[in-house]
Amino acid sequence: MAREDDDKRVTNKISEETGQFDARFLLWRKFCADNGVAVDTLPSQLTGKAKENWEKLKADELKKK
Repeated sequence: MAREDDDKRVTNKISEETGQFDARFLLWRKFCADNGVAVDTLPSQLTGKAKENWEKLKADELKKK
């Protein structure tokens, strides 16, 4: 994997600078609003079509950041 690809990946660390505005949190809130999922639901609790939609959205959107 190229070094530049490493720089584009979203890490699992939440910095104090981003906090609640971290890309993953914003994406999750948007997903919940668009799919009628309670925001306090954990992604691991999703099933069926909601889980498929989340995995696709996450792969598409977080890869861009």
